[in-house]
Amino acid sequence: MNHSPDEKSPAGLDSGELALRSLLHEAVRDMEPRDGTLDHLRRAVPARRARKRQAAVGMAAAALFVGTAIPALLHVSYSGASDADPSIAADSSQAQGGATSGKNPDGGAGISGGSGGKTSGTGQDGPKDTGQSKDPGNATGASADPSASSTQTDPVCTAGQLGSSSATAEVPDSAGVVYGTFRVANVSTTGCTVGGPGSVSLLAQGAADATRITVVEHAAGDAAAGLPDPSLYVPQLTIAPGSAYEVKFAWVPSATCPTTGAGNGSDSGGTTPAPSPSPSGGNAASGSTTGGDTGTSAQTIRADGTADGSVVVSYTPEAGSPTASVAVSNACTGTIYRTGVLAAS
Repeated sequence: MNHSPDEKSPAGLDSGELALRSLLHEAVRDMEPRDGTLDHLRRAVPARRARKRQAAVGMAAAALFVGTAIPALLHVSYSGASDADPSIAADSSQAQGGATSGKNPDGGAGISGGSGGKTSGTGQDGPKDTGQSKDPGNATGASADPSASSTQTDPVCTAGQLGSSSATAEVPDSAGVVYGTFRVANVSTTGCTVGGPGSVSLLAQGAADATRITVVEHAAGDAAAGLPDPSLYVPQLTIAPGSAYEVKFAWVPSATCPTTGAGNGSDSGGTTPAPSPSPSGGNAASGSTTGGDTGTSAQTIRADGTADGSVVVSYTPEAGSPTASVAVSNACTGTIYRTGVLAAS
């Protein structure tokens, strides 16, 4: 029902609204707040406002964290996926511009898409590119360096390449041991590899008894303590032009030369027939014996009454030549210790 403005109260309420207002006022007229309500409101209202502000700040911080964490998480997930499954990485890379940045399925370098088609190097965990392909049939990088020959071995030395050799012997030490050295040089213009340790032979002369002389390889702890340790032997040694290798030996006597002048280095206990005139040393005997008291040849007697004997020690490379020899004087019975191939010092 519409009422005219004259029926409105000064507050703009009609008679029905005024009546309702009066009833409501009467209903709550006797109601009063408890003691301390006003103080409670004074405390509660600011606390509620503070909680609202804290909630707003927390929501803003959470939104900022999510905004920064999600891109980083997506980046890590993308990187891990590119290593785990190259096909997924390739699809993702093509979606971002057609270029891959991960590894190929075989673990090699990634290949850029686009129009250039250039290689982009290795992946994150792949081996570094050495510029050489392990498979010659699939080589796409730089060609192998023709000068690189670290894995190749020079050919075995021939007799013509080993054209220079020498032999030296030192004076006997306090125990009568004589040490010597054979040195063989490469006289060619190309490097070569020593084919083996070669051979050491002997020639007994004068009172020396070839049947009581042996040649053995030096071992740790034997009587030739002055020889290099066997661990220094080189089973395969490449020598450059002008370089050399060495083989060392030691003469270790087992007994002195006989004082009777009997051949073969044995004492007969009887008188010695007068030797026939012959040169002493080098070519007096061949070094082979037939046994008994026959002897190989007439022997010379030194001033102290000892028969003169010597041993010629020779070394021949594996190639067959050249042969180097050196004579060890006052040597009749004993052992020749030899080394393997040694790098020249």
